[in-house]
Parts: sequence; structure tokens; C-alpha cells
Amino acid sequence: MEIPDQPTSAATLWPPLARFIRTERRFAQRMAARRATAWLYEFIRFGIKQAWACLFGGIMVALMIATHFWYPAGLPLARYDFLFLCALGLQVLLLAARLETSEEAKVILLYHAVGTAMELFKTSVGSWIYPEPCLFRIGGVPLFTGFMYSCVGSYLCRAWRLFDFRFERHPPVWTLVVLSLAIYVNFFAHHYVPDMRLVLFAASLFLFGRTRIHFKVWNVYRSMPLLLGLVLVALFIWFSENLGTYSRTWIYPGQIKGWSMVSVAKLGSWYLLLIISYTLVALINKPAAMGAADRTPQRSPIPENV
Repeated sequence: MEIPDQPTSAATLWPPLARFIRTERRFAQRMAARRATAWLYEFIRFGIKQAWACLFGGIMVALMIATHFWYPAGLPLARYDFLFLCALGLQVLLLAARLETSEEAKVILLYHAVGTAMELFKTSVGSWIYPEPCLFRIGGVPLFTGFMYSCVGSYLCRAWRLFDFRFERHPPVWTLVVLSLAIYVNFFAHHYVPDMRLVLFAASLFLFGRTRIHFKVWNVYRSMPLLLGLVLVALFIWFSENLGTYSRTWIYPGQIKGWSMVSVAKLGSWYLLLIISYTLVALINKPAAMGAADRTPQRSPIPENV
């Protein structure tokens, strides 16, 4: 079965990956010979794309865990400062290697600032703490923490391109901006007035309830409810937060004497924060509608006669 060239492949946008396209096509052609291997290949391809989209976040989580267990205590450079310099260097490397565009970097920087501002407030009211000393900090907030928010923005930017997102019944972006502003204000205001997160959950359900996201893993588009996709991403962020607190990179008041799982209630907070990140990325990527041409694959990767 012949697999056609795909000039719109996300890999063609990134020179470091472009040289692997022909080799990958030959391997894909062999895998497409049978239905079982074709589905297996698509599953593996999905995992590889997700891992590539998580590059920034995955490296940061690995650094948090590695430095928790093996960072020498006697070094003059504090662990948090080392994490900050690593994150800064990684961001520069991604831009230099053209693995991120300048427009995406601006959005990630904005989310970095949004996250740092929230960190300053939340640590001041005791929501969580950073127990180790460091030089690069603002108040009680080490500067590397803003990059933890950037990980989310980086993932969404990269996944959007890798999976060539298309949408059905996507809400107007201006409505997401309004919702995101309300979410951000509530993260501060709920310490002084009634928490409005149930209203915000309902608003997100109203806006995204009928939206489907279409994503291309190989030659055909798959789809799922966008709300489900957001919940799954928030779940993985929550898992990562558990790793962050386990490594004592930051801790909640109930974890001072010993580690325990982060409350499942935090999953809702990450879901709402994810909507803010999604909105920022949507402002530059302009959600594209799923067209009739998109529904017709160039050629099915799974043989019809198998």
C-alpha cells in the first residue's frame, strides 16, 4: 500500500525533525500492510507525538525529581536557582532550534507572568510554600516557578501543531477571554468573597459542551469532546503536581510533616487554569473549523481488504 507524501506534516516545520520524514514513511508503509500493525503504529505514533509535545514539561519534572534525590547539598548554587537556570537555558534552546516560534514564546512568557503573579499572592496567604532558600526569587516565590506554568502553555502550543487541531462548534475566542479573566480573578477573590468556581465550571460546560476537537495522528483525523480532552490534560498536570510535591519542590501546609497525595479538589483548579492557558494559545492559533476536505483522508492508513 502506497503512503503519499505529507507536505503538511508538523515535522516539516521543524528542521531537526525533517530529515526523519522519509525514514518514517518507509517504516509506516510496512506497518500499514495489516490492520493490526496499522492500528499499533498509529497508537505508538500518538504516544510519540504526545511525548514530543510534553518535552519542556517532561524535562522540568525530571529535573525536579533528580535534584531532589541527587543535588549536592554543599554546592553554592541553590537547587531552586539551578532549576531556574536550567529552565531558562531550555527555553532559549527551544527557540534557537526553532522548536518554538517567537509568537508562541510570547504567549508562554505572558502565561509565565500570569502564573508568577498568582504565585506571589498564593504564597503570601499560605496556600503553599517553597521550603528551600534561593537567590533568584521575588518575595517567597523562586523564579523557576513561572516556568512550571510555561510548561502547560508549551505543551498546548506544540500539541496544536503536531496534531493539526480542527474544531466543530468552537465558541468565539472572546467568550473564552471573558471566562479566563473571571477564572483568574476568582483565584484571588475567593479568599475574601464566596468561591465562584462552580459557576465557572458551569460556564465552561456551556461554552465547550458541544465542541469537538479533531486531531490528526497519522493520515486521518480522530475526534473527541474538547471538554474530555481538557479534563485529561488537567489530570496529567495533577499527576505532575504530585511528583512536584513528592520532590518537595513546593509543598502544601498539610505536607510539611510528610508527603501525602495532593487533594483531588486541586484537579478542578488545574482544569480552570488550563482554560486560561488554552485561551492564550487560541488567541494566536485561531481555532480552525473542521472542513469537508479534512474529513477525507489522503489515503486510509488501514487497508480496506484486510
